[in-house]
Amino acid sequence: MNVYEQQVMHNLATWKKEMMQESSLVNRFSKKVQTKVQELIPEKAHAIITETMKKMVQGIVIGTDFIQPVLKNKALTLQERDERVKKKIEDYKKIAAVEGAGTGAGGILLGLADFPLLLTIKIKFLFDAATLYGYDTSKEEERLFLLHIFQLAFSSDEHRRDIFSIVENWEEEKGRHMDWRKFQQEYRDYIDFVKMLQLVPFIGAPVGAYANYNLLQRLGDITIKCYQMRWLNEHKE
Repeated sequence: MNVYEQQVMHNLATWKKEMMQESSLVNRFSKKVQTKVQELIPEKAHAIITETMKKMVQGIVIGTDFIQPVLKNKALTLQERDERVKKKIEDYKKIAAVEGAGTGAGGILLGLADFPLLLTIKIKFLFDAATLYGYDTSKEEERLFLLHIFQLAFSSDEHRRDIFSIVENWEEEKGRHMDWRKFQQEYRDYIDFVKMLQLVPFIGAPVGAYANYNLLQRLGDITIKCYQMRWLNEHKE
């Protein structure tokens, strides 16, 4: 293990503590409020939203448009792969910001269109990152891993802890079935407030650009850490 990997291991230990820590009082209160609001929504509506989200994500993930040749060059170090992914993050942050500003400036109809567009951008980034780390995204298990990274980035504290354990022990946990209802609820709750602001006239464009830029940064940071964790687990001496 070289100096860079030793530093990564140290950083991952700190990150794990952050991921596994208990929710703050504010976060717990916010989650309770969101849960109460969800209870007011008819079950049929929940079922429709869940199925829509499921089909949307599956349509993106099952498609072959995002698959690229695997970067299996074993000569590349973890540090070199990290640097390539960081460059991708910067590219995708700019794309997401432009998309958010455009839909945010277009009123409610275009604001609603932001949801599937941003989702596509996020999933496309995850595919690119997986390829740069040397994983074959034509395999179903790798696509499921991407969805777990997605959940880790955009979930409540409680669900985040559960997902972190799955990601950390992926080889043992990769046979789990996806809970699509939990997937859509957690994601919707995470981005709900800021996306509602994006629909407000006059401030929608800057809010959309800023929100999307930061959402991609968060996803990028989580993605790097997840693949660093896998890399170190798979390259133990």
